[in-house]
Amino acid sequence: MRSILVAFALAAAAPQAHAADLIHFWDAPQHGGNSFNRLPPTQAYFDALRGYGASWVRLSYDKWKPEKRDFLIGTVDKYEGLVAADVATLKAVLDRADKAGLKVVIAPLSLPGMRWAQNNDKKFDGRLWQDKAYWEQAAAFWRDLAAELKDHPAVAAYNIVNEPAPEKEGGLAEHASIAEMRSWYTNNAGSARDLPEFYQTVIKAIREVDPATPVMADAGWYAAADAFSYWPAKLTDERVLYSFHMYEPYAATSAPNMKREKPYRYPGKVPYGEGEEKWDAERVRAYLDQPVEWADSRGIARNRVVAGEFGCMRRLPFCKQYLEDVLTNLDEDKLHWAFYSFREDAWDGMDYELGAGKVNWKYWEAMDNNEPDPVKRKSTTEFEPISRRLAAGK
Repeated sequence: MRSILVAFALAAAAPQAHAADLIHFWDAPQHGGNSFNRLPPTQAYFDALRGYGASWVRLSYDKWKPEKRDFLIGTVDKYEGLVAADVATLKAVLDRADKAGLKVVIAPLSLPGMRWAQNNDKKFDGRLWQDKAYWEQAAAFWRDLAAELKDHPAVAAYNIVNEPAPEKEGGLAEHASIAEMRSWYTNNAGSARDLPEFYQTVIKAIREVDPATPVMADAGWYAAADAFSYWPAKLTDERVLYSFHMYEPYAATSAPNMKREKPYRYPGKVPYGEGEEKWDAERVRAYLDQPVEWADSRGIARNRVVAGEFGCMRRLPFCKQYLEDVLTNLDEDKLHWAFYSFREDAWDGMDYELGAGKVNWKYWEAMDNNEPDPVKRKSTTEFEPISRRLAAGK
């Protein structure tokens, strides 16, 4: 009888089999895409992504029509509980992803005290990084959401917040030196700008209802690959995936570069940080080495490191070469990755299936009318660095 009771106790204490499968999903490199669409993705959307060979999708819902002010949250100004109608919409989308055979990482763009700029009249909302009262609201939101989603078979991780920037307006320049980053963190440790401690707070709340689903934590300064450098240690939870985004050198890879009289080139000299640097395959390598070296030094396995986003403006003539250089490095390090973005119906700039030309006018008409995007996609030369690697994983 005693052995039976001990067995029951161990079974109750251990993560469920479903949860164990979730963390083991990330043991081998997983490749996928980002979904940042204005309309909830259809079955055909997920089937198409899976058809290329993707195994996961990083899903943001903040552009979907909310029942109240902010999707799921109600209002980021004061969280008082999940909005049931929005939860139902999200679960229906997860069902479609699951049917397609895709795992999903939930990636909010907004949290209590931090409304995504594009839903906030293009203004940065940094209240979350100024007042810990919003930390508690964010933790309550995630506790509630995890309770709703913990048993859904599609969910492979909770990405606590997309591209946090507690350093912005907080006295630390973007792409500062490692010494400057560490000095800044020493002065701000324990404050509302302490990103690692914020994650610890939210993860603790999640674990109250869900002991097993992996959590994804973006680096600071909009998930910059160099922004883990000031973190003194890994987070205490052992089911954490550490994520960074890759668009550097942003002055060259971003859409505004198209509007310059003399666009910056890649490879070439490009403004970066407070100066100018030559960016080429070697510089990409050095930059992407930073989160890997940080993880190695903190005892974090490389299969717990994720390039959660990367991309470049598809109409730039060097975009394909840039994608190739980035992906070559990610794959050499055996990291997980998700390209930005798959068939986005709100912005065409990094929709590589559209090739290098201007998008059909029907795309913009559908957006103005909030109707489904009617433009047909196909594999293109611009998409080849990504599609070739997705197909290899089929």
